Amino acid sequence: MLFKKRGGKRRGAGRKPKGRRAGSPHKARPELNARHPVHVVLRVVGAVGSLRRRFTYRAIREATLTTARREDFRIVHVSIQRTHVHLLVEADGKRALASGMQGFQISAAKHLNAAISKGRPGLRRRGTVFPDRYHAEIITSPTQARHALAYVLGNWRKHEEDQSLKISDWKIDWFSTAAMFPGWAEYAPYEEEPFLWRSPETYDPLVVYQPRTWLLRDGWKKSGPISYHEVPSAKR
Repeated sequence: MLFKKRGGKRRGAGRKPKGRRAGSPHKARPELNARHPVHVVLRVVGAVGSLRRRFTYRAIREATLTTARREDFRIVHVSIQRTHVHLLVEADGKRALASGMQGFQISAAKHLNAAISKGRPGLRRRGTVFPDRYHAEIITSPTQARHALAYVLGNWRKHEEDQSLKISDWKIDWFSTAAMFPGWAEYAPYEEEPFLWRSPETYDPLVVYQPRTWLLRDGWKKSGPISYHEVPSAKR
C-alpha cells in the first residue's frame, strides 16, 4: 500500500532563484495577532523530486512531530503536493511564526535529505531543500478562512492528482490532513461522530493541533460549507 509505519539543517546557501518560482520577496514580515491563522506555502528544489511519495511523506511527518512539541507555534493542517507544501498554522506572534517555521524547515530538510540518500551510494545529500523564503498570508476574515481551508485540503484536485488511476478510489487526499477536518459538508449532522474515511493500510497521520483560533475552528462556517468534491479556485 501507499504508506508504511513511521513516518535540519538550515537551508543551504545558493543563488536566489529568479522568475515565477523565485518565491516571496525579502520584505519585512507584517506583525501577527495570535487570533489570526496563517496560510504558508513552502517550495522545494527540483533535486528533491516529488514529495508525494511514501518516504518523503514520512520525512515530512517527522517534521510535524518535531514541531508539535511547541506551544507558541501550531500546525493545524498540511497538504503535501509534488513541488510544495501548504500549511495552515497558528502562532502567538510574528517571532513565534518565524521561529516555528524555521524549526519546521530545518527538521523537514534534515529528514528529507536523509530519506532521499537512503539506499543510494556515495555521500548523504546535504544540499538545499527549501530554496527561498516561504510565502505567508495572514487570515483575518471568515471568508478568507474558508477559502484557505478549501484550498489547502482540496489542493490535490486543483493539481489533478485525484485523476491518477493509482488513487482513483480516494475521496480525500491522504497526503494531507483532510481526514482530520471535522467540517466536511458530507458529514451527517445527526451522527455522533464524523464518518471515518477508510485510510490506506499502515497509514500514519501527520501530527497537527486542533485549531484554537476562532477563524479556523468556527468562523469559516459563516462563509458556507466545504465539500470534499470541491476543486480550489473553481467556481462554486
